[in-house]
Amino acid sequence: MENAAGHVVVLVEGRSDAVVVEALAEARGLDTTDGIVRVVAMGGVTNIRAHLTRQTREADVHALGLCDAPEERHFLRALQETGRPVTTRREMAALGFFVCVQDLEDELLRALGPEAVEAALSDLGHLSRFRTFQRQPEWRDRRLHDQLHRFAGSGSGRKLALASRLARQLTPATTPRPLAELVEGVLSAVR
Repeated sequence: MENAAGHVVVLVEGRSDAVVVEALAEARGLDTTDGIVRVVAMGGVTNIRAHLTRQTREADVHALGLCDAPEERHFLRALQETGRPVTTRREMAALGFFVCVQDLEDELLRALGPEAVEAALSDLGHLSRFRTFQRQPEWRDRRLHDQLHRFAGSGSGRKLALASRLARQLTPATTPRPLAELVEGVLSAVR
């Protein structure tokens, strides 16, 4: 990676995570297109070590990150292997690496509520497909939250489109804690 002095790189698992972080950063006045703050979708959590290794070689780059709770162990191990002696979530946060409770979609669902997610699905033209999904025997008796969570992560391009739509609805009061702390970390790093 080529970076100039004082750059901040935010490492996230996938493109849907990146669009949410970019939207929140831009809402706080950060330009994620100027190269000073870059949000990097790693193409999966198992690539974290390689990305951190690159950042370690570049002293002028401040790396931050966001992961889902089931993948926290990958982040912890990669941080340790790249010279950052952390063992707890709190220590990760002190370095600028934050963990979503279940995953980013769950954070957005809890923050905005099922009604907002259904409205976003309607805007995207996916509500009728969601209603069909709800009638499937294996999903029929599940909580609406669980149905929306599963549906959001299935279907080509749906996860990215929905994440982008929901990110634009977040306010400072509704932004999930890991995302709010990550953006604050980015702001601190560029000041």
